[in-house]
Amino acid sequence: MQKGILGRKVGMTQIFTDDSEAIPVTVIEAGPCVVVQKKTSQVDGYSSLQIGFGEKRERLFNKPIKGHFEKANLKPSRFLREIKIEDAESYEVGQEIKADIFNTGDQVDVVGTSKGRGFAGTIKRHNFHRGPMTHGSNNHRRPGSAGAMGPAKIFKGRKMPGHLGVDRVTVQNLEVMKVDVEKNLLAVKGAIPGPKGGLVLIKNSVKAK
Repeated sequence: MQKGILGRKVGMTQIFTDDSEAIPVTVIEAGPCVVVQKKTSQVDGYSSLQIGFGEKRERLFNKPIKGHFEKANLKPSRFLREIKIEDAESYEVGQEIKADIFNTGDQVDVVGTSKGRGFAGTIKRHNFHRGPMTHGSNNHRRPGSAGAMGPAKIFKGRKMPGHLGVDRVTVQNLEVMKVDVEKNLLAVKGAIPGPKGGLVLIKNSVKAK
């Protein structure tokens, strides 16, 4: 069964197993989210849910967003995302989705936005090697030759300096190590993309057996 929830990245810590093994985990504040709209295959051609998460001052929303939430008789949420779910008809508008949709041991995929690194060179951006650092080299951190003289142009896809980060990144097959239903917290094994406080989408893994 497909399921998903929005959340915020709280930070990283570690938990210990019964065998005293330290496991690095990322703590995620998962929900509560509210169902704003459901789309069915009979009406819309596919099945999905629109869910809202987080709070924001109401005067900061524009009229189209306010009208969309008023149609569902709900208070506007800071974030609004759509998740494809096969059994969308089993949900009701206004229903809350909490962290208890996941259990310890579940395999999940986490989608986030990577940290922005600004303008970066080829060493940081593409893992290029640097040149010799001896005197007279004149090629320490430069990208090097960009192409032959024949074409007289730079071909698309050439690895060069440029903007790094702020990309949509999905980390697959992470294990849920702990679920705190009262505080709506998930402890997921390993690292997830984005800064502390960043928005993430947690959904059941597409590769899990």
